[in-house]
Amino acid sequence: MSAPTLFDTEAPAATTAAGPRPLIIGLDLSLTSTGIAGEGWTDHIRTKRIGDARLAYLEEGIASFIRNADMVVMEGPSFGHAHLGGHEDMAGLRVLVRRYCFRHQIPYGVVPPSSLKLYVAGYGKASKGEVRSAVADRYGVHTEGGARYDEADAYAALAAACDWWGAPLAVVPDRQRKALDGCQWPDREAVTTR
Repeated sequence: MSAPTLFDTEAPAATTAAGPRPLIIGLDLSLTSTGIAGEGWTDHIRTKRIGDARLAYLEEGIASFIRNADMVVMEGPSFGHAHLGGHEDMAGLRVLVRRYCFRHQIPYGVVPPSSLKLYVAGYGKASKGEVRSAVADRYGVHTEGGARYDEADAYAALAAACDWWGAPLAVVPDRQRKALDGCQWPDREAVTTR
């Protein structure tokens, strides 16, 4: 990880028209470079480990970022992705994160890749570069380095969740906001009572 864990202490929630904004963490899960985002920042977890050692390392690293979250939102699986190697471990990572959230009563949402791209870049088949540019242009968050696309995807998921909550991080055209309808969101009350 390139930055210290940001959530070992509680911080006061931002107040919005929808009430206090919950602490939402966005994830772009990957076996080699998981992107993580919170309001105004991004980070990543990289590893070259394999098998169960990799899953344990990723689970522990991700937990360090989400343990105090009120909600977690992750980009969903890309079923059309050409690189199917490791698909069992990738599914396992998704289940590990979901189970961690379940055990710790952290509500979570899932944003399909096409919905994420439509929401942030205006096009459901936007390239990784277009998503990264849209995150920089709209939210002022510039992701750099080898994990730049993973971090941008995590920030896009975060932005979608904040908008779903009712406290958007920036104005998004209504056509793009319709992408929120295609996402799996938790019960809103579970987020507010956490």
